[in-house]
Amino acid sequence: MEKEKQIVRIASVDIPGNMNVYAGLTKIKGISWSMSNAICNALGIDKKRKMSSLSEEEIKKILDFIKEPKVPEWLLNRRKDRETGRNMHLITSDLELRRDLDIKRLKKIKCYRGIRHILGQPVRGQRTRSHFRTKVSGRVKGVKKPKVSR
Repeated sequence: MEKEKQIVRIASVDIPGNMNVYAGLTKIKGISWSMSNAICNALGIDKKRKMSSLSEEEIKKILDFIKEPKVPEWLLNRRKDRETGRNMHLITSDLELRRDLDIKRLKKIKCYRGIRHILGQPVRGQRTRSHFRTKVSGRVKGVKKPKVSR
């Protein structure tokens, strides 16, 4: 009987061997639950199998599918890329690097979203009266109450 692996490594991410394949794939940054479901369905892998039971060949198939996913375009996390115009699916450090570059571009052109990033304020239209009460230095900004005169 073959000894089961305690940790499975896919795309430079260590995944515990006792997790299901469906849940284990979501440990990879950039793989959502729906993408994990699509990977399992496309490759014919049972979602309830343990990660430790995957063979090297199946792990290679999963990695190849993640690099070039054949799924509907609405499931990808980077559609119509600015530089290439292609639909892509980014994972791990590629995703973080691209996000950081996008935020730097917004700050550089000083659009509304870029200014909100610079100020450390919410970017997506949330209210700020009762939340986001921190300054850039990290100190909490207090609530100003009027003094009651007697």
